[in-house]
Formats: sequence, structure tokens, C-alpha cells
Amino acid sequence: MDIKSLIDKLYRTGGLSREEFCEVIGKRDRETEQYARDLACRVREKIYGNNIYIRGLIEFTSYCRNDCYYCGIRRSNHAAERYRLTEEDILNCCAQGYDLGFRTFVLQGGEDGFFTPEKMEKIIKSIKSRYPDCALTLSVGEKEEGTYRIYREAGADRYLLRHETADEAHYRMLHPEELSPEHRKDCLRTLKKLGFQTGAGFMVGSPGQTPETLAEDFFFLRELNPEMAGIGPFIAHKDTPFRQRPDGTLKDTLFYLALLRLMLPEVLLPATTALGTIHPQGRELGVLSGANVIMPNLSPVSVRGKYMLYDRKLSSGAEAAENLEELKHRMENIGCRIVTDRGDAAGWRRNPDKKSEVPEIQRNTI
Repeated sequence: MDIKSLIDKLYRTGGLSREEFCEVIGKRDRETEQYARDLACRVREKIYGNNIYIRGLIEFTSYCRNDCYYCGIRRSNHAAERYRLTEEDILNCCAQGYDLGFRTFVLQGGEDGFFTPEKMEKIIKSIKSRYPDCALTLSVGEKEEGTYRIYREAGADRYLLRHETADEAHYRMLHPEELSPEHRKDCLRTLKKLGFQTGAGFMVGSPGQTPETLAEDFFFLRELNPEMAGIGPFIAHKDTPFRQRPDGTLKDTLFYLALLRLMLPEVLLPATTALGTIHPQGRELGVLSGANVIMPNLSPVSVRGKYMLYDRKLSSGAEAAENLEELKHRMENIGCRIVTDRGDAAGWRRNPDKKSEVPEIQRNTI
């Protein structure tokens, strides 16, 4: 079967065999890449129209107990600038974002023991009581089920935990021995069980990545069936063991975004800051490849340069929440519009296991 036929099969059936994924990833050419991206864009438009959902990103701590080899805030990086936002700081960010039109806030940080379950519970309840019409997403790493339950019962709606790679040998290349790929996957399954809208994802072009490891990523994501999927290019950080490794590429990232949209048509799929970092029109190209979420930065300007997961990370221009008008203009130029509602995943209410009350989103067929 030729590559175009395999892309059609993925669109029709939502899956490929491992061998077929490897063939699509390893043997596609420029023509078949564009074919997949165009098809993914049509799928996005049929389900979500021309709506692009914005999330206000609040990077509230740069402390992390982990030592992942690719990350600029890893605990062994003594050159990293550390900070923690107070609850008041976080609420001020939410207030600014709400006034700008944001109806989803994303609290992201390293795995920082300072923010105990009790402290996070208080912060979550404060945000949800002040902004009951807003969705709250957490991205704070691997926790035990009891902690996730506290977050959920306090009012958190969504949780992002990129699995980074589903292949065990590849995972071992990227992480120290104390971290486990199975534990990370179990965390994602637990989050789904507790009723979170759950997000996973992987780095594109990370050291050691192959078509075979990518096939495992797609297989895992199909099994998990997350409401959100976040992928972006690997970008090296100068103070990590991978400082001299090449970055992930634009063309790979756009192609894998398209494959994800075809495999998981209702997924919420961000055009990430990392994608905007490697190309001036990275976010627009991501949207034109099937993405439908953008997360401008709501963090205080004084700390944005300190949350440096990778070199050259953008925090100004269209990446900054206060420049929302620029972002709106850029999306309008490609026929899309920024939407300021909470933008839940299509089909969320139709799943009886889910507890959140969200608007119905009618899925059309192509």
C-alpha cells in the first residue's frame, strides 16, 4: 500500500499497524506530507469550524525535583533561575487573563515539593470560586492517585502530562533511572479514571527517536484516547546533557500533528510555543496542519525568561497574553478566529464516564 493510501486508511479507521506507522513516518515525501496536513485541516474544520481556542499559561514554579536530561529546569542545572509565584501572584495572572477574555487557565510548573497537595487545593479552590465559568488545567507532573483526587475534587478540570516517549528503551535515554515510563503511563490512566480531561504527548526529534519509537507513541495515544495531545519539537538547552543535539524539525512536527488529528479527530491539539520558536509562522502552520489550541503566556513578565525549558523559548509577541490582538490578527490571516470560551473537547459530554458539564459540540462527517 502506498503512503497516500495509508494516510487515507488512518483517516477512515483511526489506526494503522506498527509496521504501517513506520512506513508512513519513514517513507513519506513532500507531496504526501502536504496531503496529510490538508486532510487534517479539513477534519479540524468539520469538527471545530474555524475556531482556535486560547489557554492562558501561568508558569508558576521553576523548581523541579526531577533530572530529565533534556530539560532546562532539571534539578542538576545550577545555572537555572528559580522562582515561585505566590497564590496572590497566580490570582493576579488569572484576573488579567479573565479581563483579556481567557476562559481557561493552565497552571504549569516543575515537580516542586513546596506546592503540597494542600497548597494546590487552596489555589485551585480560589481560582474556581472566583472564575466558576472558567476551566482550570494543571500540568505539574507525576503524582499519586490520592493527590490527583484532591486536585479533581478541588475543581481542576484538565491535566496535561506529556508521556514524552512510549518506548521504554527510548525513555531510558531521556530520563534518569528513578523515573519509570510505566509509572508515567499509569498516571495518565489514573487521571482519565478520575474524570480529568487528560492530555498526553511527545517531543518531536528527541535524541534517539526513530520511526519505531514514534509508532509506539501513536499506539499509546490511540489506546489512551486523550482529550488533549501536545507535541512540539525538541529544542536543546545549553545547560543539559543534550546541549549539542539537533532540534526537532518543522516538517516532522507538522506531519505528526496531522497524523494525530486524523487518528484522534476530536482531540484538542495545540500549536505549541516550541513550534513558534523554530519558525516565525510555526503556530499558523500548526493550525493549518490540524491544531486548534494556542496557549499565550499569562505569567508575570518578570519571570517569563526564567522558565526556560529549552533555549530561545518565546515569551513576547504573539506568545504573550497581553498581545492577544496580534494573535487574533495572525489567525484571521489564515481564515481562523480566536474563541474565548473554555473550548472543551468535542464529544466530552457524550461519554457517560465524564463528570464535567460542557456545551454540546456537534461533530460532522466528511
